[in-house]
Amino acid sequence: MIDFDYGERLKIGLIYPAPGWIMEAEFQKLAPKGIITLTSRISLLKTNEDHLIKMSKESKNAAKLLVQAPIDVLVFGCTSGSFIAGTKYDLDLSKDLEKIANVKCITTSGSIIKALKKLNIKKISVLSPYIESVSEKAKIFFNENEIEVVKMRSLNLLYDSEIDNLKLKDVYREAKNSDADDSECLVILCTGLRTIGILESLESDLNKPVISAIQASFWNALRTSNIDDKIYGYAKLLTV
Repeated sequence: MIDFDYGERLKIGLIYPAPGWIMEAEFQKLAPKGIITLTSRISLLKTNEDHLIKMSKESKNAAKLLVQAPIDVLVFGCTSGSFIAGTKYDLDLSKDLEKIANVKCITTSGSIIKALKKLNIKKISVLSPYIESVSEKAKIFFNENEIEVVKMRSLNLLYDSEIDNLKLKDVYREAKNSDADDSECLVILCTGLRTIGILESLESDLNKPVISAIQASFWNALRTSNIDDKIYGYAKLLTV
């Protein structure tokens, strides 16, 4: 008889936009034995400011459903949904969800900032799949956190399904084209973009750290939960 290990080390609760399917799969790929992800979904019709703010408000109901399971940490897994109204909005969102869940809550945007500070990064280049107006909100968010964006490349995609359907080779090409010589790190936004399969190659090609939304979220979920496993093959961040 085999008793499988269903999250005995850590159960990550994930709140994720309903149209997406990339983040859960990449979390599963990254997870050491004994760590699982449980998901609650929220509606997102368009990745514009109005829909993103509405989605973030709906996250409270998603959290109420999710915490009926015995989760250990809660991740709000939408990058634009957490940076869209600035740093205070992001922090308040975490606090509101923590009150509901009674466990530590992190956001993807907050995780990216924490990762940049861990690696002592001050100047970044950014690949954003979003429309220009949303990408501009990301730039404001980074500036509020004392991170200089030296280059921002937007793919101008409005629908989550368009983002999730991008092939890995296309993400790789767009990421390389988003780098700037004077940046210290390349940041890839959005938990709808598949990234973990190219992070190591990008770091080697660009000779600098590469941080993606999904990678940073998973790293922060582990470190917030006092799990210090070093996970190799997915760029520098997951080894610190």
